[in-house]
Amino acid sequence: MKKVAIVGVGPTGIYTFHALVERGEPLSVLLYEQAEHAGVGMPYSGENNTESMLANIASIEIPPIYITYLTWLQNQSDEYLAQFNIERMTLHERQFLPRVILGDYYRDRLFAIADKAQSSGFDITLNESSQVTDLRANPHGVSLWINHAERPVDVDFAVIATGHQWPEDDDSPRDFFPSPWSGLMEAKIDACRVGILGTSLSAIDAAVAVVSQHGFFTTDRDNVPQFIRNPGSQNLKITLMSRTGVLPEADFYCPLPYEPLNIATEEAIEHVIASGADGLLDRIFQLIVKQLQDSAPNWSQQIGLENLTADTFSTAYFADRIRHDPFDWAKLNLLEVERNKQQQHTVAWRYTLLRLHELIEELVPHLDERDRERFKRGLARVFIDNYAAIPSESIRRLLALHDAGLIAILSLGADYERQNEGDTTVIYHNNQRSEFDVFIDARGQKPLKSKDIPFPTLRTQLLACGDDIPDIGDDYTLLAPDNARGRIAFGGLPWLMHDRPFIQGLVASAEIGSAMSNALIQHAVKRRKKRWFSDERD
Repeated sequence: MKKVAIVGVGPTGIYTFHALVERGEPLSVLLYEQAEHAGVGMPYSGENNTESMLANIASIEIPPIYITYLTWLQNQSDEYLAQFNIERMTLHERQFLPRVILGDYYRDRLFAIADKAQSSGFDITLNESSQVTDLRANPHGVSLWINHAERPVDVDFAVIATGHQWPEDDDSPRDFFPSPWSGLMEAKIDACRVGILGTSLSAIDAAVAVVSQHGFFTTDRDNVPQFIRNPGSQNLKITLMSRTGVLPEADFYCPLPYEPLNIATEEAIEHVIASGADGLLDRIFQLIVKQLQDSAPNWSQQIGLENLTADTFSTAYFADRIRHDPFDWAKLNLLEVERNKQQQHTVAWRYTLLRLHELIEELVPHLDERDRERFKRGLARVFIDNYAAIPSESIRRLLALHDAGLIAILSLGADYERQNEGDTTVIYHNNQRSEFDVFIDARGQKPLKSKDIPFPTLRTQLLACGDDIPDIGDDYTLLAPDNARGRIAFGGLPWLMHDRPFIQGLVASAEIGSAMSNALIQHAVKRRKKRWFSDERD
């Protein structure tokens, strides 16, 4: 019986495990999770989230494991739902719920997969509180060292399904939280000047984590959130900041699964790519223009799309938001989005961009260096903003904090500097100086390189091949070094961000898990085209 190790039992590891079991060939599967409870995943664990932090994905979008997320929720007891102030009759497939509930769902699904596996002849061993501290590719398999043990565990095939990499905590006073912020849930934040770098959902969640120590959310007669500040917290002031100072849109209504595009099809994009790298970005943009003009003619005319370029489109896209006060704009956007949800009305241009981003991602590895930089500064920001729309409830909470006088938005401009001066973090921007007693970098996980791989021997093997980022095939197996080819599948999301700038969330985890399970019976059909995508974040 072939022996397979899965390193990391969060969503990517679980979807890999699920795909292996559904293939049906009995295997010996060793699951290694460094946390105390496998199946939860860092983004959904109680250690890194409060119950007020919402998952940015609804049941209708989550790849099911035997049963949908909604069905699983409907099967839970009234007592379980009451923990999160959820009324059973309000459950629906487009609902955004606390992240920690998703952690419970995946842990439950992990055991459902294990039960089916064991009844199907698999040999399953779940190892919790078991950190893989080293990993080595061998001529005939893979060796893993667990919790710094002297003797390794030898397997035929290893799946690396590690997720976010959190900074190591230390015992120093916490006045700076690097990205992705860790330790914030346990830290005591005084009522002081708190700066948060970022204006996305991660930044809003960080703000909610801080204010939860200084008051509570309630609702008025119209069910509108309000924030009540504690008497001793009058000095708390939070500032969210980014280059542009714009807030994300609220999540919008659209048909799911995605309806196909009629002009910017997969075949059309492949044809444009086949014409060569010279002028590729501009050719693709013309395809985008034709698709938007066909799908959303009024909006296209309104922003003057026919006169825009791949470099100026993002300026036109964000112009309306930048003209408005960010909180006034958020109120208007929230009203529009909620009205559209009630009427099940789809805004054509938003939906078109949403469907385009996955197709456009396929061309990015084929761009030359100049076009990659142009894409990063322009179109990439549009697509990232579009698919990173956030739950309406998160916008409501942000507005409640603003109404309570607790939060402000700072536009930093293109050039700003951050310096630590004693116990204070200072931001220099637009010929101004802003000081913060506590500073949180909430821009999310940055792309990682081979030097960041947490397994010393594998890291040395990769760097010896001259690979600054892991060389990965279509089935996510390592193509180098030779010993790793066909023996190690590499699904660590932070390392894949170089190859896929829009990689995100649970849908990607399911796709990657399925591909890695297939790697047991077939080799990559082609080598991924290597490229660099800057880790610069707003």
